[in-house]
Amino acid sequence: MAKSSVKFGDSVAAFERIAAEAAARRFSPIYLLMGEESYFIDRLSEQLATTILDEASRAFNQVTVYGRDCEAGQVVNLCRQLPMMGSYQVVIVREAQQLRQIEKLSYYTQKPSPTTILVLCHKEKNADKRSAFYKGCAANGTVFESVVPRDYEIAAWLQRFIEGRGLQIDRKALAMLTDHLGTSVAKIANELEKLTVSLPAGTKRITDADIEANIGISKDFNNFELCKAVVARDAGRALLIADHFARNPKANPLLLTVAALFGQFRDLFTVGYLQWLARYKQRPFPSDAELMKILRKPSLYVVGEIRQQAAAWPNRKLFAVLGLLREYDARSKGLGGGGASDGELLRELLLKIFLL
Repeated sequence: MAKSSVKFGDSVAAFERIAAEAAARRFSPIYLLMGEESYFIDRLSEQLATTILDEASRAFNQVTVYGRDCEAGQVVNLCRQLPMMGSYQVVIVREAQQLRQIEKLSYYTQKPSPTTILVLCHKEKNADKRSAFYKGCAANGTVFESVVPRDYEIAAWLQRFIEGRGLQIDRKALAMLTDHLGTSVAKIANELEKLTVSLPAGTKRITDADIEANIGISKDFNNFELCKAVVARDAGRALLIADHFARNPKANPLLLTVAALFGQFRDLFTVGYLQWLARYKQRPFPSDAELMKILRKPSLYVVGEIRQQAAAWPNRKLFAVLGLLREYDARSKGLGGGGASDGELLRELLLKIFLL
């Protein structure tokens, strides 16, 4: 199957559009909600389940089935039924990727009933876009593809998610969340929902102290502070954080720490390379606004900080650091680690960086 061209930003935009249409009671006869990121699929299916019919009508005209418990023919039969005392009936198929003989749904998706709204929650993967089933959904309904974000995309989404709840978040607090929780939108959203409930009334800005108190990520010993110490060549501070990580390896896996350091030094190297091109190849150095797009950063302040940090790191040293990080990324995955613990490998990596 061909690789999807849909990006995370496309998924977010489509999610917002479909949610707005549902809120305005503009419904499609078919919703195929598919993809690897479950959060958006769950949110849309829940909105449709509670919006299309009122509470009284749902008892008669809404049915939910699970793919593992039925086959496509049964779903088609449900969809062909007429609603009782209402304009619509709603059929929701959860875990549709497990539906037996799913291709037979094409008999319905090519000519859906005007009185039925079918919601298919097809998680973990996309439906086959070459199939008659998919083509029928695309032609006669709404197809939503939920894409897992890349590491550089999650921070911008997270900031918008928080702003949508009337809050702001400090840069360090944002980095703590993304470093610790990774790119699982469902996991991040769940933690943030718990956090917003726990914040004192009247809170307008989320700080590192809030993250520490409510999510359990240390505001002093985390990847953000480690990257900051390493770039500033503060060996004492960096090794102190590394010792904390060594005592808490489950909460601070080396793989994530190396990824955070790599992202930091990749940005410095990018700026250094652009400066080299400007100096020796007479190419214009990008403006801060252009650099913000190149580095995929959320603000001009962050870009200015990276430019300032890059001035202290010659390109040859940055290249050497990136080489070390690639090596220790492999070792953190068990390739040539020699049985050393994560803590030992991190201390070894940091010492090599500081000796460059």
